Amino acid sequence: MSLAPRAVLIHRTTEYEELVARHGTHGQAAFFLASRGRDVEEVADRHRRVRRALAEVTAAVPLTWRRTTVERADLERFLFAPEDLVVVVGQDGLVANVAKYLAGQPVIGIDADPGRNPGVLVRHRPRDAARLLTAAEAVGTGCDELTMVEAVADDTQRLVALNEIYLGAPGHQTARYRLGLDGDGGAAEAQASSGVLVGTGTGATGWLRSVWRERGSALALPAATEERLVWFVREAWPSPATGTRLVAGELAASAALTVTVESDRLVAFGDGVESDALRLTWGQTVRFGVCGQRLRLLG
Repeated sequence: MSLAPRAVLIHRTTEYEELVARHGTHGQAAFFLASRGRDVEEVADRHRRVRRALAEVTAAVPLTWRRTTVERADLERFLFAPEDLVVVVGQDGLVANVAKYLAGQPVIGIDADPGRNPGVLVRHRPRDAARLLTAAEAVGTGCDELTMVEAVADDTQRLVALNEIYLGAPGHQTARYRLGLDGDGGAAEAQASSGVLVGTGTGATGWLRSVWRERGSALALPAATEERLVWFVREAWPSPATGTRLVAGELAASAALTVTVESDRLVAFGDGVESDALRLTWGQTVRFGVCGQRLRLLG
């Protein structure tokens, strides 16, 4: 007898909940915000919308299914099962946060606060949850296979991200390293910069796009399902010892960007989560490329 599907509802603590946890009561949180020219009701209204959305989605889960709820901070300790259907209730970034923990489970993105989120990954409304859960149970139905990026260090550390991976120095110091491309034919270039950003077509709707626009780059940004990455070096510094020849490019499915550390300490983290990072030091090499893993997002 096969197990009934399990709906895994992912959410994150709201700004209002964080404020009350920090200041103790609603009144103290209101006083704190008022002292800075803000109204607590603005934050509380968003909290109520998110909670209503979560309640509506929870009620839409079929009674014969199993269900569980996971807060974002607990994702790294949660064990996903092959039969899970993942429902993210929140912002686009929350889908990216959960992506690296999955192995092909379909994901439904529910926009908990329409009008504040771009809706790139949280594409649906809470009222659609019942229909979407039924559709997601049919394997392969209407899912986009979104490309992910990975970084693999020479000591077997590995990091996967949906949007982008950033490599740089902690604390915003200058990062020093040697950067090279597979099959480039030229020697790796020593660089000093604010770091290296490698991302996907999904990431090209966020941080990557801001760098691309600011630089006026002629690179064609990839689509979310395209097996191609783009990369940028941020603020490369030309000097007698460091160059600026390799500052942007693209990586096809089989290509890799290689960085050899020439600093006492560099870190690489994905999708803005600094707490989950590769820790790298002198002489270590890390390779960036298209990840074999995909995020299956219900369209």
